[in-house]
Amino acid sequence: MFTSISGRSVLVTGGTKGIGRGIAAGFAAEGARVVITGRDRDTGERAAGELTAAAQRAGSGGQVGFEPGDVSDPASCAAVTQAAQDRHGGLDVVCCNAGIFPAASLEDMTPGQLDEVLGINLKGTFFIVQAALPALKRSGHGRVIVTSSITGPLTGFAGWSHYGASKAGQLGFIRSAALELARSGITINAVLPGNIATEGLDELGPDYLRSMEAAIPLGHLGSIGDIASAALFFASDEAGYITGQTLVVDGGQTIPESLEAMG
Repeated sequence: MFTSISGRSVLVTGGTKGIGRGIAAGFAAEGARVVITGRDRDTGERAAGELTAAAQRAGSGGQVGFEPGDVSDPASCAAVTQAAQDRHGGLDVVCCNAGIFPAASLEDMTPGQLDEVLGINLKGTFFIVQAALPALKRSGHGRVIVTSSITGPLTGFAGWSHYGASKAGQLGFIRSAALELARSGITINAVLPGNIATEGLDELGPDYLRSMEAAIPLGHLGSIGDIASAALFFASDEAGYITGQTLVVDGGQTIPESLEAMG
C-alpha cells in the first residue's frame, strides 16, 4: 500500500509494546528497516525478534532491531539515533511514541511525578528529534511522526493533568518545529489516538471496556493497526506536502457533546 516506505530506515521510540510495537510492525510489514527503543532490554529484544519473524513470514523484507534507550536523557537519544544510522546507513523516519501515563490527582501530584511525565512525554520528543536532525536532513525525505493523544489537546481526564499537558505540549512543538524543519525538506506531524485496544487495558475488566465502547460512535475500541496506518501515511511520499498537522484517530469519540447526542 505505502510503497515508498520499503527500504527506509525507521526509529520508533517506545516501540517494544502497545501502540509503539504496532507502529513498528506496520513499518516492517511495508518493508522498512526498523529500530525500536525502550528501557527494558528483555522486552525489547523479544519484541524485535517476534516482529522480524512476522515480517519474514509475510515476505515484506522488513526487519526490526532493538536498541536500549531512555528518551528523557539527551545522551541516550544521541546513542539510539546513531545506532539506527549505523545499522541501516542512515535514518529517514522518526516516530516519537515513547510515553507514560501514571495517574495522579492535581492536589497530590509531586514535583517528581510531574517531572517524570514531562521528561519522557514532552522533553523526550524534543530530545529525540534534536538528535535525529542531522540524519533526517541527509535523508532527503525526512519524516517525524509524533504520537500525541486526544487527552490534553481535545479532551480531559481526571488524574491526568500532567499527561494532558504533555500531550498538548507536543502539538505546540510540532507547529513551530514544522517551520524550522521545512527548510530541510523534513515534515513533522502528529497522530492523536483515542481509546486503543492494547495489553494495558486487559487489567481494567470487561465492564470498563464496555463503558469505553459506549462513548465511541463506531462502537468499538481502535486497534494499534489503526494508529500504525496513520503513521505510515505521514511517513510516505504521498504525504510529502503535509506538515505541522494532526490526525485524530478515535472512532468519532470526540464528536458527540453527550451520550444522548449519539442517538
